[in-house]
Amino acid sequence: MACVLEAPLRMSVLSVTASSRHYVDRLFDLDPQKVLQGVMLLYLLQQESSSTELRTECAVVLGSLAMGTENNVKSLLDCHIIPALLQGLLSPDLKFIEACLRCLRTVFISPVTPEDLLYTDATVISHLMALLSRSRYTQEYICQIFSHCCKGPDHQTILFNHGAVQNIAHLLVSSSYKVRMQALKCFSVLAFENPQVSMTLVNVSVDGELLPQIFVKMLQRDKPIEMQLTSAKCLTSMCRAGAIRTDDSCIVLKTLPCLVRMCSKERLLEERVEGAETLAYLIETDVELQRIASITDHLIVMLADYFKYPSSVSAITDIKRLDHDLKHAHELRQAAFKLYASLGANDEDIRKKIIETENMMDRIVNGLSESSIKVRLAAVRCLHSLSRSVQQLRTSFQDHAVWKPLMKVLQNAPNEILIVASSTLCNLLLEFSPSKENMAFQAEQKIKSDILRGLSTEQLFQLLSDSDVNVLMKTLGLLRNLLSTRPHIDHIMSTHGKQIMQAVTLILEGEHNIEVKEQTLCILANIADGTTAKELIMTNDDILQKIKYYMSHSNAKLQLAAMFCISNLIWNEEEGSQERQDKLRDMGIVDILHKLSQSSDPNLCDKAKTALQQYLA
Repeated sequence: MACVLEAPLRMSVLSVTASSRHYVDRLFDLDPQKVLQGVMLLYLLQQESSSTELRTECAVVLGSLAMGTENNVKSLLDCHIIPALLQGLLSPDLKFIEACLRCLRTVFISPVTPEDLLYTDATVISHLMALLSRSRYTQEYICQIFSHCCKGPDHQTILFNHGAVQNIAHLLVSSSYKVRMQALKCFSVLAFENPQVSMTLVNVSVDGELLPQIFVKMLQRDKPIEMQLTSAKCLTSMCRAGAIRTDDSCIVLKTLPCLVRMCSKERLLEERVEGAETLAYLIETDVELQRIASITDHLIVMLADYFKYPSSVSAITDIKRLDHDLKHAHELRQAAFKLYASLGANDEDIRKKIIETENMMDRIVNGLSESSIKVRLAAVRCLHSLSRSVQQLRTSFQDHAVWKPLMKVLQNAPNEILIVASSTLCNLLLEFSPSKENMAFQAEQKIKSDILRGLSTEQLFQLLSDSDVNVLMKTLGLLRNLLSTRPHIDHIMSTHGKQIMQAVTLILEGEHNIEVKEQTLCILANIADGTTAKELIMTNDDILQKIKYYMSHSNAKLQLAAMFCISNLIWNEEEGSQERQDKLRDMGIVDILHKLSQSSDPNLCDKAKTALQQYLA
């Protein structure tokens, strides 16, 4: 919304309070145009000729206006309130600086304010760091601005490079609770997923005490909940970054139990959400922490309560509570799914306990079809974690036919969900799972043909030339699984052999990494295991020369994969083996086998000797 400032107001210093009262009244007017007239204060704020008292009063009133609707903030942003307030910070008057900072804080915490506005001028951050020493109010407001405007690694780097750690660390022992709390929140966002900041924090001391020790004191039970939670988040980030060991007592005996406490019924819904999500992040990659958490305060059962909101309403007096519950219900479910996913990531017994929790599989199935995309993603992640259990794939997962809602999730889903959902589907389609009738590996020939037809050979070969190595590896893995068991190999190669051999040739000739070429040679080994399919290799001298080349490669993985091709081609129990052996001998393959039989690598040596025995039999 564009904003045009009206003519300057004539306002004497003596009439500051009365006149600004006039503008404050307008902030609560139902007419939006009258509200916008309050923006005229911006003009006064920027007039050097105005007295400091008047400009301070203007900053205070603008801060009140910014506390109104989001449209108010948008109007102020359109009128360039941020540059005006930042300019005000250059004033020598502390009260005016504090008023400008308070207003800036209010503007920046609004969801409509872009955080990048803080970083457009490189000198702003330096000046804010310098102002930290002026008063406890400048400390509180600046830390709050930093914690709200630090979104992602770029912002973290800017603040870190401007000395945020050194300038803010001593504020953790301030006499003001608000200053301590805002400084703590600053470190929470600075350290999140940032090894550089975390590794620095672990060695910083204030008054002879290291920061991790200060954080531990802040998460003790007698401290306010927000302080406990935020300090636990700091220690969690430092642990995940490797700055603190996962078996350190400050993690095992302090941080983890604190976060489990935050998940209890006694805590506010917001605290339970934050506690569960932070705990999920803390234990996500560590088996021992997962085991400890799973047996702390009956956590697995405690989390089941997260699904019981909104609670039933029996009286009109509970309407406010219902509104509150509704607001946080999806956040609670999302947090619970995330924590269950982390808890069940590795341990079979923990997965069993989770699945046996009250209505768990039904809750996951319901979560897969929720309107909130965040809840759907968390439910899929939970399902993915639990799907690593062989026992559960055979029982609970089949009983609830979870693959059906999972297939629906895949339709028109964003990439983040597609990645986890497709990985989960892969687990559901393993050989021992009753859901396997949808899979490629060891699937019936009809299903393999259906996969090829559904994917289309054209699309398959497009994927084989994809520049993304992850896409290429997954496609090669699919092709390798399709080309398993002889009748299937022969059938697929009889219909798609020409395109497959072309694709294999291009990959082996291209600039690809070892893993890609190894997977491609394994596909050739599978083709060589076919009855009629192997002739597609024997009649292709180019491919045979490539196999010979990789037998003498410097990488043992590629040598071994090439040897599998040769072994399958010369196996003497199969028809035509003598002719194939003769042709390969003429190419010098036997000489290479003799050399490899002397290899220091036991796998290469054994495979070469086994192959040579085929010539002697």
